[in-house]
Amino acid sequence: MQLALYAPGMGYYAGALPKFGAMPQSGSDFVTAPELTPLFGQTLAAQVADALAHTGTHEVWEFGAGSGALALQLLDALGDQVQRYTIVDLSGSLRARQQALLAAHAHKVRWLDALPAQMEGVIVGNEVLDAMPVQLIARHGGAQGGVWHERGVVLDVQGQFAWQDRPTELRPPIEIDGPHDYLTEIHPQAEAFIHTLGDRLVRGAAFFIDYGFGEGEYYHPQRHMGTVMCHRAHQADDNPLLDVGLKDITAHVNFTAMALAAQDQPLPPDQAWSVLGYTTQAHFLINCGLLAKMELEPLAGRALAAKLIMEHEMGELFKVLALCKGQPWDAVGFTHGDRTHRL
Repeated sequence: MQLALYAPGMGYYAGALPKFGAMPQSGSDFVTAPELTPLFGQTLAAQVADALAHTGTHEVWEFGAGSGALALQLLDALGDQVQRYTIVDLSGSLRARQQALLAAHAHKVRWLDALPAQMEGVIVGNEVLDAMPVQLIARHGGAQGGVWHERGVVLDVQGQFAWQDRPTELRPPIEIDGPHDYLTEIHPQAEAFIHTLGDRLVRGAAFFIDYGFGEGEYYHPQRHMGTVMCHRAHQADDNPLLDVGLKDITAHVNFTAMALAAQDQPLPPDQAWSVLGYTTQAHFLINCGLLAKMELEPLAGRALAAKLIMEHEMGELFKVLALCKGQPWDAVGFTHGDRTHRL
């Protein structure tokens, strides 16, 4: 997954394909919330402003900024509340696209491909955790006496990519009942990313928006085929071994693992991560004032914004996890419908 997405000159995110867009006619493969409607970033700005004020910081850090649409929406909405906007993105082709879109804010925006030793501000990651490589583990033989294997990639006799399993000590974080075979993922790279932010962020908060579940849902016995999916031309498939480098590969986020990675990190008390909130995207955006903004939109604009909060669209599957350094506060995005207790 790491090579297929990020190998220089060959990986999906290292190439010049359009990737982001509302329609397949544009040559894009999928649409994210900021491309769907500018109301997404304008609404998220209410929470970012709240976090900037409570942490006493003036910088926004965005990881995996995609087309730059979210950065533009946040910069336009936040104005002088943001003195610097830092984008951390591994894709050179996307960086050029972002620079063109953000030209009006060029005096505030900088790009980094590595983190400084210390940082402060508000971190935003929209659909960034799902693109971090996962490890596949498969149980053969059921819960009683079943053997866990790590699933890897080999070349078969025809020289084509194929799956191969080998016994492993790796395990899901909880026991999974049932007599059936079971395929799932663990997320060591995303957990390491949370640890790195914990080491580097001196003061501030972080907001991660992505599709995924808490641990109990993620490793439910019925979810026995895992969550890895591929996206190309607005079509989804479950075979990452085909068209390698030409399509996106993702896995849903285990938000419990992300929260635990933050809370379990050995840091001095004044530098410890705290969970600020966890809720659905629908609750989060409504708390931040989306409905009032929708009322000012024409019918077509309201219909697009509704996709952000409708249960069968993005409203329920997408979640928001917020972390902060220091003392938590009653963050605006979690005033109603907080689900931290379900992590």
